[in-house]
Amino acid sequence: MSRAELPIGRRVAQWRVRRRMSQQVFADRLGKSKSWVDKVERGVRALDRFSVIEEIADVLRIDLVVLLRRDAPPSAAMAGVADGVDGVDGVRAALVRHDVFRSDVDGRPVPSPDEVAHGVGHAWLAYQHARYPQLVRMLPDLLDTAGRCHTRHPDEGAELLVQAYRISSSVLVKLGDADLAWLAADRAVAAAADDPLRAATAAVSLGQALRALGRERLAMTATVTAAHRIAPAPQKASPGELAVCGTLLLQGALAAAGCGDAPSVTELVDQAADLADLVGDGPEHHQTSFGPTVVELVRVVVAAEVGDVGDALRRHAAVTRRDAWRRLPAEHRAAYLVDTARAYLEVGDLRGAGRLLVDADRAAPAEVRCRPTARTVLGEVYRDGPDAPGVARLATAIGLTR
Repeated sequence: MSRAELPIGRRVAQWRVRRRMSQQVFADRLGKSKSWVDKVERGVRALDRFSVIEEIADVLRIDLVVLLRRDAPPSAAMAGVADGVDGVDGVRAALVRHDVFRSDVDGRPVPSPDEVAHGVGHAWLAYQHARYPQLVRMLPDLLDTAGRCHTRHPDEGAELLVQAYRISSSVLVKLGDADLAWLAADRAVAAAADDPLRAATAAVSLGQALRALGRERLAMTATVTAAHRIAPAPQKASPGELAVCGTLLLQGALAAAGCGDAPSVTELVDQAADLADLVGDGPEHHQTSFGPTVVELVRVVVAAEVGDVGDALRRHAAVTRRDAWRRLPAEHRAAYLVDTARAYLEVGDLRGAGRLLVDADRAAPAEVRCRPTARTVLGEVYRDGPDAPGVARLATAIGLTR
């Protein structure tokens, strides 16, 4: 059962645990009794007042959509989320249809691998620049053409279909539709078949989707298992194999951090760092951006996640001075800045968090304006913090109010 299908009380309990709050601490912050919290989490007491759900979301530092989903009308759950991003229903329809994979379904000509490769390349470029509204509109046609190409050209088409699914899963994670992201990632794994490298790249997306669903332990198992399956002898491996293996290890580390498993975090990041030293901060491999700088960015994020916020902020100051940092895709830099803003919140530096959010918006506006996670962080900074330069303007632009 996914988090979206859980009763709202169960979702509250899961997020409370993730925030490392006891029932008593959570109750105190809400101004409620511990007994009230316990009854809500067990489903004995209903959450039927919107104002109370809003307050819970604020205390848990998550967007309302995470708690509401199917417990409230779509208009209430999605208000203000992913502004300007239309077309997700078209992506959903493309993912659940299987007839598009038949080359004779409507007599249309089957696109050549070169044509589909051009579309896939364009989609990855849109993703790297965080042009999510444009990308979502592109995806239904891309999934259609990649699927039909695969029927006529199984070998070349399989790689293109895996990539189309990976792109779909990645952007759906960004937009907060974790269930649909998981479906796309699962389709990528199936399309990869027995090709080890394709299966490993698909597992990267699977790990991201499972983490978005709150299934960190399963995400860690899936990504680490895939990394071990592809793990080459370093002296014989291609840079692409090393990059994918290292990316899987980093995904495993992020999942381990979500579980509070600090020893596994250290082990997995150190293993990835050894591979990154061989790859270097150079050309792109399989859309991973993997290299020493990305490893260091993950060290920042996992340090904050396991509670070592001071170390996270020290590392952040150092890594963002690297030349390789500035060469990363805009999406990657902005997503990282949003994650680091959360670390600033943990130490009560709302001005610092606001500054990072404004920087993220400059790098890739949709990363802040379309993602529920980023909007949650921005909302907390705007409501509770000082008027950091640019924060009020950004909050107004996406419809947040104090």
